[in-house]
Amino acid sequence: MAKIQQDNKDYAGSESIASEAIPYLKHIKYSKHKWDSYMLLGVNYMNTYDYKDALYYLHEALKLATTDQQKQTVKNNIAFVYMHQSKYIDALQVFLSLAVNISSRESSKDYAVVLDNIGFCYSKIDDSRSLLYLNSALKLRSNINDIHGLGTSYFHLAEFYKNKDIILSKKYAALSYKDFTISNSIDDRLNALELIIKNESGKALKEKAILYTELIDSIFEVRQKAKNQFARIKYDSKKEKEENLKLNTQKIENELQLERQENKNILLYIIIILSLCFILTLYFYLTSRAKRQNIEATYYSETRISKKLHDELANDIYHTMAFVENRNLSTEENREHLLNNLNEIYSRTRDISKENCTITTNKNYAFSLKEMISGFNTSNINLLLNGFDTIVWDEIDKNKKTAVYRVLQELLVNMRKHSNATLVCINFKKTNKSVVINYIDNGKGFDIKNITLKNGLHSVKNRILKIKGDITIDSSPDKGFKVSIKFPL
Repeated sequence: MAKIQQDNKDYAGSESIASEAIPYLKHIKYSKHKWDSYMLLGVNYMNTYDYKDALYYLHEALKLATTDQQKQTVKNNIAFVYMHQSKYIDALQVFLSLAVNISSRESSKDYAVVLDNIGFCYSKIDDSRSLLYLNSALKLRSNINDIHGLGTSYFHLAEFYKNKDIILSKKYAALSYKDFTISNSIDDRLNALELIIKNESGKALKEKAILYTELIDSIFEVRQKAKNQFARIKYDSKKEKEENLKLNTQKIENELQLERQENKNILLYIIIILSLCFILTLYFYLTSRAKRQNIEATYYSETRISKKLHDELANDIYHTMAFVENRNLSTEENREHLLNNLNEIYSRTRDISKENCTITTNKNYAFSLKEMISGFNTSNINLLLNGFDTIVWDEIDKNKKTAVYRVLQELLVNMRKHSNATLVCINFKKTNKSVVINYIDNGKGFDIKNITLKNGLHSVKNRILKIKGDITIDSSPDKGFKVSIKFPL
């Protein structure tokens, strides 16, 4: 786009477009593209009279030049900048070095350009060698029929003779105008016409001035149309670019949205898998713990039963067997004593059986619990039961029923075995959201601060905690034993 504007002599517009490419030049891999960009900028700055920047970009282009033709083109433009700055000696040094290095001189347009510019520079510093170079360039261009080049040679000769021979100057100016017209070189044609006007007078001057004005207007109109057309192209290109950018942005947003959704799905799958793994792990852990607890409970029950059998029955059975072996059972007294011993053994066996039998938790639970408690009421133990019938046992969970049954059974068994109590009171009370059971006996008690809970009391406490209840145990020597139990309905 910048090259098109430059070809249409819109150097400012071309420079503006080309400048947009500067930040991207360092990312360009191919030096040819960089060289083209620097050359474009250099020529634009030269034609907009910014000679400092023109020389900067042309020297940058020279660093990137890889062929003799590229180097020659850059140096030629550097010399042109010097000519625009009226630094003709600097320009001469460049042109003279180019003249030495150009091959195929007899048929080279480039060689003719260099010779002509050497002659022009010499003419500007009044060097006598000027005409020789100008004529040599004219001859070479004539031989190769370079029409535009001939126009340039005639123009420089007209400049050369401007203050020396007005007739020759007018002649060469006219020839220059003719060749520039044929080659359709508009700016050069204007320069030639301007030189002709300077040498004319009278009616001819007026005619040339009118022609100059018409040509200026025509050039302005053509270039303005080109600018307008380019502006439309630029606008359409910008609009299309914005639309493409919008579409690309929308596409990227859609892709990001899709990627986010995929990430959410992946995260959801991971959470589900981890949750399943956690649930399975928890299930196996709880199952394993339940099995272990069942095994421990079974072991504890077996150990407790074994201990009861050993402590409560083994000695009695041994003494009864010894009594049978050593006493005469024919007497009434010995037979009655034996029957009493057997009856005692039977009673204890029945008690042990009741302690370890399956607990009924259906509608007969209240009767079963009351019967178990009443079984500890003897001639030596007075057992009082208060508020039992205020509890609607059918509304209580079966696990809680089992816990209450076993806890009271454990407390009563311990009372009978260890406390020497003669009075036991068990109070039942129902509140809005819980059941409260208070156990009190007048046994010998113990120092609660200096004793570690034994298996029985430890089991009592664990059973209440498992049903999310609270338990308080209080005792002191010779002041009996108290337990307060509270659990939710």
